[in-house]
Amino acid sequence: MALPWMTILSNVPWSDVLGKAPIIADGAKKLWKGMGRKNSDGSVVDADPVVAPDADFATRLTALETVQRKLRTQILASGELIQALSEQNALLVAQIDANRRLVRSLVWGLGATALVASLALLLAWQPKFLEFLA
Repeated sequence: MALPWMTILSNVPWSDVLGKAPIIADGAKKLWKGMGRKNSDGSVVDADPVVAPDADFATRLTALETVQRKLRTQILASGELIQALSEQNALLVAQIDANRRLVRSLVWGLGATALVASLALLLAWQPKFLEFLA
């Protein structure tokens, strides 16, 4: 059985989420910058080299270096993706908090409007109600 969305959203510690979103974004930026400095070659190799088990040491070393460059490129691409996702997450959390505050103010406005409407209706019907009681 699914929980109602309002119950789920009201149990989220929004102050903690908002407080940690910039830390996550900064951590992703640091990860991306750190990985970018370590990339010495930057070349992209599309295919894994196939080396026979009886190949000489130099051939196997070259193949391993090629695989290492490919893995480094993939890690850099993953780091870039993580950075983009963390920035989007920070923006999403900020927008959700802004929407939550807006809904809260709208609820208060709706309550005030309902109170004023109830009082106006009571004042409009008061003479007829007093006649009914008499």
